[in-house]
Amino acid sequence: MASAALHAENNITTAARERYFDVVRASIEGSAEVMPAEKYSFRLTPGQRTFAEWLVHSIERNYRDCAVLRGEPTQPGEKQAASLKEKAEVSKALKDSFDYCAAVLQTMDDQKAAASPRVSYAYLHVIVHSNEIYGNLVGYLRSSGIVPPSTASRAEEKGKKK
Repeated sequence: MASAALHAENNITTAARERYFDVVRASIEGSAEVMPAEKYSFRLTPGQRTFAEWLVHSIERNYRDCAVLRGEPTQPGEKQAASLKEKAEVSKALKDSFDYCAAVLQTMDDQKAAASPRVSYAYLHVIVHSNEIYGNLVGYLRSSGIVPPSTASRAEEKGKKK
């Protein structure tokens, strides 16, 4: 009963975590998984980031934003991410960065999320920016002939309903 009451009191942070953060996390991590290793250096156009660089950007922002939410200094994972290029190391670092964020988002409540402009920005940014990154990853996947994870999961759900 206490858990349900807490859930109701923190409907903004709970909904944001469950409906947005958890979903986009699964989509980004799924993208890292389905993209073949040889495509991690792929660029849509010469001026754009590689697929791996988009994931590294996600890692860096996860650590930066969630360090603010945790009240901690910048994490070593953020600085180390820039040197990552290979699928296995990028995928592992990506998962670690999302784990780092998930831990603090699990304890976030509406009051904490609104504690200061800096915290509010970091809270919203980790969710909004992750969605922007996923939007970019979708183009890389589709141009490589790969169905994005969010589309694949919706198609799977439709198949189960028949």
